[in-house]
Amino acid sequence: MRLLKFALLPLWAATTVVAASSLDLMVAPQTLHSDRVTLIWNKPASASSAPDQEFEVLRDGEVIATTSKAHFTDTTLTAASHYRFQVRALATGDEATTSSVVSLTTKPREPIVDVTKHGAIGDGTTLNTTALQAAIDACPPGGIVHVPAGTFLSGALYLKSNMTLDLAQGAVLKGSADPQDYLPFNRNRFEGWELETHASLINAGTLDRDGPANIRNVSIRGAGTIAGAGRPLYHAIVDSYENRRDGLRARGRLVLFMNAANIEVSGITLEESSCWTLHYIYSENVSLHGLTIRSDVHNGDGIDPDSSVNSYIFNSTFDTGDDCIAIKSGKNPEGNVVNRPTENVRIFDCTFSRGHGISIGSEMSGGVRNVLVEDCIAGPLLHGLQIKGTKDRGGFVENVTVRNCDLQQITVNTVLNYNNDGAAAPTVPLFRNFRFENIDLSSAPTNKPVIHLNGFEADGHRTQNVTFDGITLPADASIKLDRVENVTFTDLQTVDDSAPRFEITRSVNVTVD
Repeated sequence: MRLLKFALLPLWAATTVVAASSLDLMVAPQTLHSDRVTLIWNKPASASSAPDQEFEVLRDGEVIATTSKAHFTDTTLTAASHYRFQVRALATGDEATTSSVVSLTTKPREPIVDVTKHGAIGDGTTLNTTALQAAIDACPPGGIVHVPAGTFLSGALYLKSNMTLDLAQGAVLKGSADPQDYLPFNRNRFEGWELETHASLINAGTLDRDGPANIRNVSIRGAGTIAGAGRPLYHAIVDSYENRRDGLRARGRLVLFMNAANIEVSGITLEESSCWTLHYIYSENVSLHGLTIRSDVHNGDGIDPDSSVNSYIFNSTFDTGDDCIAIKSGKNPEGNVVNRPTENVRIFDCTFSRGHGISIGSEMSGGVRNVLVEDCIAGPLLHGLQIKGTKDRGGFVENVTVRNCDLQQITVNTVLNYNNDGAAAPTVPLFRNFRFENIDLSSAPTNKPVIHLNGFEADGHRTQNVTFDGITLPADASIKLDRVENVTFTDLQTVDDSAPRFEITRSVNVTVD
C-alpha cells in the first residue's frame, strides 16, 4: 500500500495552487484570516528513514522559518494582502525538494464584537448565556466575537456561519453545572445512534443525515479556555435518570459541530467536559490544531470525527478519561443505513499522555478509510493505537498508515464486550490494508502482547493485508495474531537483539523477514 496522499482542497476563493509537488503544500481548512494562515504539507517518503528532516518555509521567495514539523502558522500577515508560499525539504548535500507555490490573499480586517459590550461579565458567577448569545447574533459576516480575560459562566451557545469565536489569554468560557441551562434538547449522535440530548456548551449546525452542510466557515481560536462543568454536570444529568444508560446518553458535548463545512479550532484549551469533548458529525474540511485537551469523566473522549471527511488534527496534546481520538461512522443497524463513512483523516505531531487509545471504532458501521497517523508520541494508553469493532457492525476499516511514531501498543480488536446492543448488520466488517512503518514500541510493557491483531471468524473476513516495517520492540516482547491473512514483518528488532515471541493461530500467509 502506498503512502496516503490527501487532495488539495478549494478552501477559500482567494487561495490558488500553482503546479504540483510531492510535498502537497496546502492551506489547512478555515485557517486563512486577515493576519495569519496555517500551512500543512506531506512529508516525503524518505522521512521514514530521516524522521528529523527539516523544512524551510518561504514567503515571497524569502526563508521565514525552519522547522522539522509538517505544519507552520504565519501570524505576521497584513490584511487584504497577497502572498506566495513554498516549502523546501532540506536534504544532505545540495539536493532539496521544493513544493509547489501556494498563492493566497488574506481576508480584509475582521470587525470585532466584544462580549462585554453586550453585557457579559467575567466574574465567574454571573450567568452570561443571554449576553454571549447576543454578541454572537450581532456578529457581522466574517466578524470576530472576542472574549477578553475573565471567567464567563454560560449555558448552551449557538454559533453561526462566517464567524470566529476568539478567546484571549486568560479568558475562560465556563459551562454551567445546571442541566436546565442546556435546554431545549437537540438531536445529535452518541455511540453511533442519532438521539435527543441536552445541548452542548458550544453548538454549531443542525443534524441532517441526508443533507449537506448547513453551517460554514467557523473558527474557534485564541489562547483561552473552554471549560465545561465536568463531573458536577455529569452527575446532575446522569443521576436524574432512573436508567443510568439513558442518563449517559442524554449528555451534550463540550463543543459540537453538525453538518458543518470549513471548521477550525485552534490554540485553546478544552477541558472538563461532561461527555465527549470535541465532536463533529456529517462534516467536512476540519482543522484542529494547537489544542490542549483534558478530561476526566466516563466517556471523556478528546476528539471524535464522526461520518466526516477531510480532517486534519495536529500539534495538540491529549490527557483524557477515554479515547484520546475516536474515529467513528455510526453504529449498527442505523450506521449501515445512514452509510456515511469517515474518510481522509490525518493526525500528526500530537502527544497522547493518558487515555484509552488512538482509536478507530468501535462505532464504524458506515466505514472508515484513508487514515494517516504520523509523528505522534503516545504514553501508556490503555489500548495504544487501536482499530476496533464487533462482528455485528458491518462496514469496513481500510487504508490506515501509521509511521514515525512512538507507541506502547498496537491492537486490532474484533472481540469487544461492550456497546453491542443493536441489531446485527447483514454482513461482517472488513478490516484491511494497514501499514505500520518506523514505529518505536521499545517502552511498551511486556505483560501483554505488544502487537495484538485478530480478525473475524466469518469466511473471507480475517484482518488482511497488514505490513510492519521498521518496528522496534522491547526485550521479551510478544506478538499475538489470530485470524489474520497476508501479514508481513520486515526489519523487526528488539532492544536486546532477542527474537520476539510469536503466537499465531487460525492465520494464513504470515511472513517474518
